[in-house]
Amino acid sequence: MKVSVVICTYAMERYDVFSECVESVLAQTYEPLEVVVVVDGNDAVFDRVCEEFGDREGVVLHCNDENQGISSSRTRGAKIATGDVVAFIDDDAVAEPDWIAELARVYDETDAIAVGGHAKPDWVTEKPDFFPAEFYWLVGCDERGMGEHMEELRNTYGSNISFYREVFLSVGGYDENTGRKGDRHIQAHEAPVCIRMANRYGKGVIYNTDAVVNHRLFDYRGDFRWLVFRSFWQGYSKRIMDLLLPEAAGDKNDYLKRLMLEFVPIRVRDLVRAPSMPELKQLVAIFVFTGAVGFGYLYGLTQPRRELIGDDA
Repeated sequence: MKVSVVICTYAMERYDVFSECVESVLAQTYEPLEVVVVVDGNDAVFDRVCEEFGDREGVVLHCNDENQGISSSRTRGAKIATGDVVAFIDDDAVAEPDWIAELARVYDETDAIAVGGHAKPDWVTEKPDFFPAEFYWLVGCDERGMGEHMEELRNTYGSNISFYREVFLSVGGYDENTGRKGDRHIQAHEAPVCIRMANRYGKGVIYNTDAVVNHRLFDYRGDFRWLVFRSFWQGYSKRIMDLLLPEAAGDKNDYLKRLMLEFVPIRVRDLVRAPSMPELKQLVAIFVFTGAVGFGYLYGLTQPRRELIGDDA
């Protein structure tokens, strides 16, 4: 079974970590493997990519004519790919050597049509003491309570997810209304494709926690104001998700209930038993981030449908 790994990039300031990402994929223990690099409308970056990787065996390079966003770029990469399975990793992540082998093992041993793995936080500097594990999803890493090993989930995160290529393309790939594009900060672009896949095939994504990528988290991802901003856009994105796929609404409600009825009471109990300033900060951050998500969602409710998803309905 051939696996194609799609890596999308766009900015010169991310080039060094992107290069490390590509090298980690080329160093995988699994074969046969193909690496598809999509540069999103930046000729200078593409020239540098060609210089470094143009002669590497098994590497396919493509540059979009203009910036089209992460969702369009990933779907383009899947169309270019020739593997039976297409896997995705963010350009600021580094894969463990057996990442693809672990993903492929699940396809070989089960009837899975999509497999994801563990997106592990890799703080470049010290992790901020106020950042609660329940909100790691804000930075594209697995949060507390995400799921158990080999559990079937709706989706894993874009830095560690794979599909049978034909399945992925048959449901239209990533929705261009979601995903980062320029100044548009729409999030959660894995969910729509996985919901469409579940609607059509009746299956979700198998979560193999042994398939690990280390998601680099730079200083700005630990900035409190940036995280509040990110939370707002997550809420706004959830409003878009409700319009695109109304059946997705239950997932966020379930997580909110678990957050407030399970995780918060546990934190309060532990804080009473053993007072700690970092634990108090994390408890406060949970409420601040939750409020920002809610505000973003309410803001989305005030926007015309055509502004949110680009149609006139």
